[in-house]
Amino acid sequence: MSVTPLQALPLDELRQRTSTKWRKYGEDVLPFFVAETDYALAPEITRVLTRAVQLGDTGYTPPDPGVREAFAGFAERRWGWSVDPSDVFWTGDVMMGVVEILRKVIEPGDRVVVMPPVYPPFYDTVEEAGGVVERVPLAATEAGWAIDLPGVEAALAGGARAVLLCNPHNPTGTVHTRESLAALAEVAERFGATVVSDEIHGPLTYAPTAFIPFLAASEAARRVGYAVTSASKTFNLAGLKCAVMVAGGDTQRAALRSLPWEVEWRTGLFGALSNVAAYSPESDEWLGSLLAALDANRLLLAELLAEHVPRARYLPPDAGFLAWVDLSAYGWGDNPAVKVLRDAKVALHHGPLFGAEGAGHVRINFGCAPELLREAVERIGALARS
Repeated sequence: MSVTPLQALPLDELRQRTSTKWRKYGEDVLPFFVAETDYALAPEITRVLTRAVQLGDTGYTPPDPGVREAFAGFAERRWGWSVDPSDVFWTGDVMMGVVEILRKVIEPGDRVVVMPPVYPPFYDTVEEAGGVVERVPLAATEAGWAIDLPGVEAALAGGARAVLLCNPHNPTGTVHTRESLAALAEVAERFGATVVSDEIHGPLTYAPTAFIPFLAASEAARRVGYAVTSASKTFNLAGLKCAVMVAGGDTQRAALRSLPWEVEWRTGLFGALSNVAAYSPESDEWLGSLLAALDANRLLLAELLAEHVPRARYLPPDAGFLAWVDLSAYGWGDNPAVKVLRDAKVALHHGPLFGAEGAGHVRINFGCAPELLREAVERIGALARS
C-alpha cells in the first residue's frame, strides 16, 4: 500500500515559529542546522495539547502520566520489542537521562567511551556526570560506519567503565546491526562495564533496514544496558521535555528507582501528554507519512549534491533526517559551515563540533520541503562554482 508523504509547512508559516531553528538567524538565511523538522504536529498530539490548553491543564506532571505503557506499546508494534512497563522511567530529555544514569554507574574520573563523530552534547554529558571522555571513533568502511569493537575492547581493558552508544548514530545515520550490538554487550560484560544507549532516532529507520534496540540485541545487552529515548526527534517535541529511561534488568531497574525524585519531576506535563499521544496507535499513520517524506528527501539530497556540489561525499543515512556531508574537497577549511553561512546564507551544523573526525564536514537537516532543500543546495553549489 502506497503512503502519501507528509507535506512540510509553507516557509511563511515556519518563519512565524519562535524556536531556535527560526530565530537564531535572520530571514536571509535558510536554516538547516538544528534538529527541528518543518511539519505540522501529528493530529493526535495537536488534539491532546489543544484540549489541555482549553482545560488550563498546565500544572504538575502526575505520578503516572501513562508514558511507560505508551512506550511499551510502541516498542512492541514498531520493533517487536517486549518491554516490561515497570522497566520504564521518565525525565526531561535524553541527555538528562544519560547524565543521571552515568552518575549511577561511574565514579568521578572514570573514563566513558564515546564514538566520534558523534552528537556534540555527548562530550559535555560525560563531563557533567564526572567522567572523562575516551574517544573510540567509528570504523569507516566501504558500506558506511560501524562500531570499532577492538577499539572499545582496548578502552575497556584499559579501565574505561562505561560506553555511551548512539543507536542509530548521529550524525552518520548508521543503524547498528544486531551482531555488532551483541558483540559490544559481550565485551562490556567481560569487563564489568555499562552501556548506555541513546536511541532517540530509532523510530526514523528506513526500510529495509531494521532498527534493533540495544536491550533487544541479546541477553548480555539486557544485563549490562540502559536505553534512553524520546518521541521528541521523530515528532518534533523537543521543547516539551519528556524522555524515557529503560532498564535492561533487575540491577538497572533498582538503579533507576533510586534516582532522586527530582529527575522524574523535570518531565513537563505537556511533554508527557505529547509523548503518550506520539506513541499511541493513532499516530502510526502520521509517522508512516513522515518516513515517506524523509526517505524521499534523503535520496533527493544525494541527487542535488551530485548535480550542484559534485565533489561532496555523502552516504544517505539508514535512519533520521540528518545528513553527514564531507565538503573537504572544496578547501573551505576545517569548518566549512562558516563559509557556507557567510557566503551562501545557508546555516549548517558545524562538523568539528562532532569531534576531530568532523573536520571538513557539515551536518544538513533534510526534514523540510523538497523545494527548500533544493534552494539550499543550489546556493551551496553556486559557492562551489565561484
